[in-house]
Amino acid sequence: MRIVVATVSEIDDLALLLAAQFEEHSIAFDQGLLRAAIRGAASQPARGEFLLARDDRSLGLAYLAYTWTLEHGGLSAWLEELYVIPEARSQGIGSRLLRSAMAHAKTAGCAAIDLEVASDHARAAHLYARAGFLQHQRARWYLNL
Repeated sequence: MRIVVATVSEIDDLALLLAAQFEEHSIAFDQGLLRAAIRGAASQPARGEFLLARDDRSLGLAYLAYTWTLEHGGLSAWLEELYVIPEARSQGIGSRLLRSAMAHAKTAGCAAIDLEVASDHARAAHLYARAGFLQHQRARWYLNL
């Protein structure tokens, strides 16, 4: 298994993995908008990067979105997605993707990585806690525009 930085040429694999993740977590999405968002991110590296775990097929991904924050004093990464297909879980792929994401963020000059975990997703929370992430004591809010 290897982890590579994905490019626009891998949009089909990225879209399939993200659709599977969104469906697993009951997140509504539009396939066309998802593909456009992937294309927009993958075609402009300053926005972020996709990391793709592969062997003879795609096993999982991580997506880092880069942002400039006051809280962290400059460039930071938002680990927006980390997903491993169900049949490839418990093999260390999520941990490897996370370590790779952390290394890429550091190399990009990020001061920190932020992320969110669904309140009922203890497995993911445990992965991040083992890697040294700390839990915020605040809630994330949003407004679709």
